[in-house]
Amino acid sequence: MRVIRTALMPMLLLATLAACTGENRTVGERVRDTVDPPSGPVERTGRAVDRAIDRAKPN
Repeated sequence: MRVIRTALMPMLLLATLAACTGENRTVGERVRDTVDPPSGPVERTGRAVDRAIDRAKPN
């Protein structure tokens, strides 16, 4: 049970980060999603996580 919990914890944390983005996308992010749409749920979640991290700590 501990192994399962340990494996699921990062997914739970990433899902909460992805949920924080909402509709506050910039024009550049909207253009990128229009020109090069995410090819699936994994890529969509990855982009959302990247955007959430960039908003929390800009490069």
